[in-house]
Amino acid sequence: MSEVIVIANQKGGVGKTTTAVNLAASLAVAEKKVLLIDADPQANATTSLGFHRNDYEFNIYHVLIGTKKLKDIILKSTLPTLHLAPSNIGLVGIEKEYYESGNTEGRELVLKRAISLVIKDYDYIIIDSPPALGPMTINALSASNSVIIPIQCEFFALEGLAQLLNTVRLIRKTINPKLSIKGFLPTMFSSQNNLSKQVFADLRQHFQGKLFKDPENEYIVIPRNVKLAESPSFGKPVILYDVKSSGSEAYQDLAQAIIA
Repeated sequence: MSEVIVIANQKGGVGKTTTAVNLAASLAVAEKKVLLIDADPQANATTSLGFHRNDYEFNIYHVLIGTKKLKDIILKSTLPTLHLAPSNIGLVGIEKEYYESGNTEGRELVLKRAISLVIKDYDYIIIDSPPALGPMTINALSASNSVIIPIQCEFFALEGLAQLLNTVRLIRKTINPKLSIKGFLPTMFSSQNNLSKQVFADLRQHFQGKLFKDPENEYIVIPRNVKLAESPSFGKPVILYDVKSSGSEAYQDLAQAIIA
């Protein structure tokens, strides 16, 4: 049974793209067939896998306006079982496109319909969403079985979280009753930093049943890690850049927790 997972948080800089790319790659290394959909106009997930604007003609924007099928834009990555549906800065115009066309009915289900045509080809579809609760994030939540919410272990970490949780509840009530919160993922954790420890303690207090655990029953946290930060500039997920780094090991643990 295929599973569609969106990585979402309307706050920027919390590790959404890092999580989407490295979770997708870790699942692929675990011999799962994975499609990573870059639904963020910044296209950072696309460049993190080594693709640039001149490498492809069509992207997720063309799927959302109906001129291309999802299968027509898919790119093969260096990992045999990891495919990418790329993005482009032109995606910022999707909201304007919908409203100017006058065709707003069902616009929040466009991505879901597109995914339905390829879902049988993959074990997991991972969606990287933009840092906003706009049409793209709503489309991504509507198309998904579950959502992973990265939360950075820094000041104001929980700010705005209530708004996202309300959005998830609303979508569950109206469009997608099967949507669930798969878990909260602490990111940018530093064991040397008291603030990181405090934020993680808060997360454990509020969301204990929704934090991921590794095979040793320890909580999975994504550490501050130089290799994680460097790998996108080389166009590689961290598992191909430095498989033994703490960041790579954390995302491999997350992949195993999801498979389990």
